[in-house]
Amino acid sequence: MVDKEQVKNALEKVLDPEIGIDIVSLGLIYSIKVEKAIAKIKMTLTIPGCPLANYITQEAKHTVEEIDGIEEAEIELVYDPPWSPDMIPEETRKKLGLE
Repeated sequence: MVDKEQVKNALEKVLDPEIGIDIVSLGLIYSIKVEKAIAKIKMTLTIPGCPLANYITQEAKHTVEEIDGIEEAEIELVYDPPWSPDMIPEETRKKLGLE
């Protein structure tokens, strides 16, 4: 059985192409649930209407569906709470020069 840590690790391979940092390190993943062979992911984007929204969500879906034991990844884009740089983990903030 796949757990949410495995899904999170897979999502760390999905980069925001404009920033070059993975979507987990940017704080874009709000929740991960694994029910049987379905991964349910709630995520956001750095801005609503991001022109790369489709690309990023499809990359996340494809990457998670490559995990052995996952049949489907459901990606739900949410904008509440709205993303802000404060959601970036401290280690990534330092790499970006935000601290």
